[in-house]
Amino acid sequence: MQQLTEYVARYGMTLIFANVLLEQLGLPIPAMPVLIVSGALIVERDLSTVGVLAVALVASVIADVLWFALGRRHGFRILKTLCRISLSPDSCVRQTTTTFEKWGMPSLLVAKFIPGFSTVAPPLAGAIGARMSSFLIFDGGGALLWAGAGVAIGAVFHKAIDRGLQLLTSIGSRSLTLLGAALVIFIAVKYWQRRRFYRALRLARITPEDLHRLMDEGRDPVVLDVRTSSARRVDPRRIPGARVMEYSDIEAKMRDLPHDREIILYCT
Repeated sequence: MQQLTEYVARYGMTLIFANVLLEQLGLPIPAMPVLIVSGALIVERDLSTVGVLAVALVASVIADVLWFALGRRHGFRILKTLCRISLSPDSCVRQTTTTFEKWGMPSLLVAKFIPGFSTVAPPLAGAIGARMSSFLIFDGGGALLWAGAGVAIGAVFHKAIDRGLQLLTSIGSRSLTLLGAALVIFIAVKYWQRRRFYRALRLARITPEDLHRLMDEGRDPVVLDVRTSSARRVDPRRIPGARVMEYSDIEAKMRDLPHDREIILYCT
């Protein structure tokens, strides 16, 4: 852990830029520890506050503009790709889309503080057709708040951070082993939950061909379009005869649906 301080002191802006860029591109390389250590070094050494914030801002915006462009080009397909590698893919698209729909572009101001939403928000903004100028304003503001928070924490608690790094160094490899074991257990539990969800989903799944056959046979299945409003705006096509229903209304309105026909739901 003490090496982190040495690396930041030695490589400075280059390390900050690379770390922030890689994290915002989606790699599991957290940048907040580097920003916090940078804040501590601003107080204890001659690291520039403006330089740290500017480098973090530029790196973050570069990555986010790339995701924005991919979202503009590929729409919700890029979101499904991102969420497919998520530890909670069954709710990733809906949760992030719902959050964005509720708060709109200002949600980008806090996106980087919300796990999972940080990477998905920029392509989502592109997918719904947001203007680049508006995106840059809110995304840049959010990146500055996020980087500023890390630097401020490091500056305010620089003495405590230094003592904490010394403690972790004295503990040695045992602390890393415990942290690694906890991370492995967490990922294993989430993976087991994912597999259990997929097994249950396969039992209740119907293919487009099967649905088409039900319609051709005159069995009149009830088809519910429970996509988010943003997804429907991006892709207004609908299965013929499908009824639009908000996901949150399913439980209340299910009682009013016929029980003698197949009920089929489809979402993002």
